[in-house]
Amino acid sequence: MIDGQALRAMHIGVTTELEIARAVDSGDLDPINVHPLPAQKAILDAFIQLGFRFKNADMERGHIRGTRQKLPFYQEIEFFPPQQYRGLNQVELSFVADEREMDVVLEMDKKPGLFSEGSDTFRSFKVGLNDYQGTDWAAYLIQWLSEVGSKRNWF
Repeated sequence: MIDGQALRAMHIGVTTELEIARAVDSGDLDPINVHPLPAQKAILDAFIQLGFRFKNADMERGHIRGTRQKLPFYQEIEFFPPQQYRGLNQVELSFVADEREMDVVLEMDKKPGLFSEGSDTFRSFKVGLNDYQGTDWAAYLIQWLSEVGSKRNWF
């Protein structure tokens, strides 16, 4: 869930099997909603506050190098950028959390130009699950986008 909305194409449920005489559907999928941790929500809310629009979410097979990832897959949340970041195609966000902190991985995808190819820039940082409130995440994201975009003449 992001901002109270279910993520398109992300369906999670629990399959239960119960032996009941004459039951219509004993093995159906019962949907569940997965909400972000408060630290994840703070970063997602910052994206929305800055005008980024949710595009898509999917599960990727593989491993994000340098993270605490233990499972053989991760979720990528993709956003369309607001107008002031016209040189961007999209920004992708992944969270990899354990019980104490999380790795936040951002990927900025540049649109291909008339004389240039598209390109990607990655950034990752750690956030404590209990001490994320001291950061202005919208300001942090603005600084990162400006820093990366100006270095590469994207905006």
